[in-house]
Amino acid sequence: MSLLPPDPAAAHPSRVNDDDDEVCTPEHCFYAFDTLYCNLTKVKPIPPTFPNEKYPLFVTWNVENGDDWRLRGCIGNFEPMPLHEGLADYALISALRDHRFRRIERNELDRLQCSVSLLTEFEQADSYLDWTIGVHGIYITFPHPSLIQSSSDTPSPLPSPSPRSTPRLTSKQSFSATYLPDVIPEQGWDKVEAIDSAIHKAGWKGRITEDLRRSVKLQRYQSKVCSVTWDEYFQWRKKHEGKR
Repeated sequence: MSLLPPDPAAAHPSRVNDDDDEVCTPEHCFYAFDTLYCNLTKVKPIPPTFPNEKYPLFVTWNVENGDDWRLRGCIGNFEPMPLHEGLADYALISALRDHRFRRIERNELDRLQCSVSLLTEFEQADSYLDWTIGVHGIYITFPHPSLIQSSSDTPSPLPSPSPRSTPRLTSKQSFSATYLPDVIPEQGWDKVEAIDSAIHKAGWKGRITEDLRRSVKLQRYQSKVCSVTWDEYFQWRKKHEGKR
């Protein structure tokens, strides 16, 4: 299952977190960068040397935007994939097939940053509020609101609004969306705002009621992240080419 993360805040210039060194490393980013570089230039890739472990993953491309970074593409997969195949596949999918952006061109390479997120510690939440901002990413699923039966059993900070008509059931009977852990604190959302945004991101354009929020099934997860710039990648590429 491939998913598009949220628009501007999926771009994050942060480097490796202190506790991430053994999970997500610069080598993962270099390999993803090398896959795109070789695809655009037709040179021979550097074979990966890191273990071919399985992880759900996202690859994010950012481009220099003054003193900041601007999202240029980001797609991932929640199914655990061997890293050699998964990073290579999603390096190209996120760079060339993210429908929100035009494909990345060769003349942009020296302004790019590559970030890799390896997703860990998936847990089923007890309610749509059962997660921690700044720690967890969220993956939500929910049915079409016309299929929801009203219930007050799920903990909620808000009362259910007075009943109104619900849009008729369409061919889409279920919805899903995700936000990576960095996104919600960067946007400044509280939990309810994050859930409402994710509901809209999933494709629901109607009114969000408390019964709709309570119908959400939420899976929380954590993310180990690393990022490298073009200059860092290019130095790595020259070093490894010299060993051939």
